Amino acid sequence: MANFDILVLGAGIVGCACACDFAEAGLRVGLIEPNAVAGAATGAAMGHIVVLDDSPAQLALTAYARRLWIDLQQQLPFNVEARNPGTLWIAENEEEFAGLDQRQRSYAAAGVAAELLDVHSLSEAEPHLRSGLAGALLVPHDCVLNPAAAARFFFEKAVQAGTILLHGRAIRAGMGTVALSNGSAHTASHIVIATGAEMHLAPGFPLIKRKGQLVLTAPAPGTLHHQIVELGYLKSAHTTQGESIAFNVQPRSSGQVLIGSSRQTDTNDPAVDQPLLERMVERACSFMPVLSSLPHASAWAGFRATTPDKIPYLGPTDDPTVLLAMGFEGLGITTGPAAARLLTDRLFGRASAIDPTPFLPERIESSATNPILT
Repeated sequence: MANFDILVLGAGIVGCACACDFAEAGLRVGLIEPNAVAGAATGAAMGHIVVLDDSPAQLALTAYARRLWIDLQQQLPFNVEARNPGTLWIAENEEEFAGLDQRQRSYAAAGVAAELLDVHSLSEAEPHLRSGLAGALLVPHDCVLNPAAAARFFFEKAVQAGTILLHGRAIRAGMGTVALSNGSAHTASHIVIATGAEMHLAPGFPLIKRKGQLVLTAPAPGTLHHQIVELGYLKSAHTTQGESIAFNVQPRSSGQVLIGSSRQTDTNDPAVDQPLLERMVERACSFMPVLSSLPHASAWAGFRATTPDKIPYLGPTDDPTVLLAMGFEGLGITTGPAAARLLTDRLFGRASAIDPTPFLPERIESSATNPILT
């Protein structure tokens, strides 16, 4: 008999949400993590619960995930700092503003409220933005939260439901067995790989590792009221080579401002890249000049992993015991609860709230024999 019904590899927000959902559904769950809960990508993330419409699949997943987060908000402890300031998508010029009409219609078709703001309304919503912007699309129900605290919330619920935390680094996973670097092994009927940018357990499924950096300012209450993102952010997110930056700022409950964002695909160095960080901050200040007067309290870097088609892997592999929950890029915080629910639905043979087909790993043909299957 297997030690567990299911082993989850990785205690970031996706892995913890999966462990929680599985355990609450009655499965015997083991959660394998070599470091601290939320110690990697989740701990370095921004914490924006956002609906994106870059593709029909992404829109369906993020809209569903946001509904789950909103349903959870009454349960979230104070330290998760969950709030609903909404997102402002900023148009720099009239051409970008004209394109917001299509985005509003796209959101409306998915049941997501969004409101066009002209120059005057935008200035009232965010007085510290520079003049000369064309307007914005306000998505009022988007959320912000502390991602590490949110992951620990799921972890604690998972443990209360019977999940066992197993400390160790997984070096192989397949055919119902996970081998750890200390020589031990654990068995389960199913294995979920949710190891973020640690991609060695699923080498047959291509992932692109991208570094990102953030800056947190000193407290400045009243400086920022919404999550604000420039429309160029999506172009930046599509970059799969070299470097890119985009204006993306988030209000924290402490009154601090979290400044992003950057992407690098040509480095494995975990240290802050100071020249790129300075360019990122300069970009933010060009939209919101007041940020140049705020001291920086801290800065850090982390790594995301994305798939070639920008849609995560959610579902089974050729190995009947192995499922993937990987490749979320900057949307792991948003989509963690939805990813968990889709996998739980599959395990129990239940119909899902959205079509899971676009996320199945089988859409990507492996270019070589996958060691995960051997």
